Amino acid sequence: MPFRVELPPTFAERVRELGAGEYLAGMWVCSGSPTAAEIAAASGMQWVLLDAEHSPLTLDTTTRLLQAMNGYPATPVVRVPANDRVLVKQFLDLGAQNVIVPMVDTKADAEEAARAVLYPPRGVRGVGSALARASRWNAVPGYLDRAADLVSLTVQIESATAVDNAAEIAAVDGVDAVFVGPSDLAASMGLLGQQTHQDVTDAVLHTFDVVRAAGKLVGVNAFDPAQARKYLDAGASFVLVGSDVGLMMNGARAWADTWVRDAEDDGA
Repeated sequence: MPFRVELPPTFAERVRELGAGEYLAGMWVCSGSPTAAEIAAASGMQWVLLDAEHSPLTLDTTTRLLQAMNGYPATPVVRVPANDRVLVKQFLDLGAQNVIVPMVDTKADAEEAARAVLYPPRGVRGVGSALARASRWNAVPGYLDRAADLVSLTVQIESATAVDNAAEIAAVDGVDAVFVGPSDLAASMGLLGQQTHQDVTDAVLHTFDVVRAAGKLVGVNAFDPAQARKYLDAGASFVLVGSDVGLMMNGARAWADTWVRDAEDDGA
């Protein structure tokens, strides 16, 4: 009998299995380093977002990062560069089980993202899994028939327009979860760089309410610990609280503050 492979639970499945008051804590990997991705996966973080929108992650790089994370309990999620069905197809075929589509502003945007991750007749995803890592080159039994259950779609609400349309976006069939991005949301509200401004916080909390009312999962990006706790208390089921490049820079700056100052003092 041919060897068979079973894929791990999707990100949406993991979030749905959470008990009351539980959440998944995660971090970004933006460096493109497989070593950084493996460290993140081995750190105890429950999920890791590989960012192909604002970072130098190509299709090949993303494949290497997913391979580096394979076998660790952290769930990898890939943010694709744009709401583009060709790009989404390529990232799915290289083995990204869980994708976040950025800049989803309207119901139509959400419907396009859902079509991109689903095979016909529900969607428009091109059929090439037998040639791809997605099905482990046909080692996953019945991949085509089960693909809708083996992939999860999260759409990103990160503008004032998207907040206004959040209920319609969340209601779209095929959308498993909504991820709120306060940084771009703040910018769209004329509050560039003010992610914790009360108006931005209120918009995020409003989005939480309407997404949960639609029966969908909701999460948020929040590097400020107090803000992250506030969002978790308000019902966020998943949160990103840091990044590989941020941790490295913060650590490097702290090290430089200690040693560069000491060296200068010693030479005084």
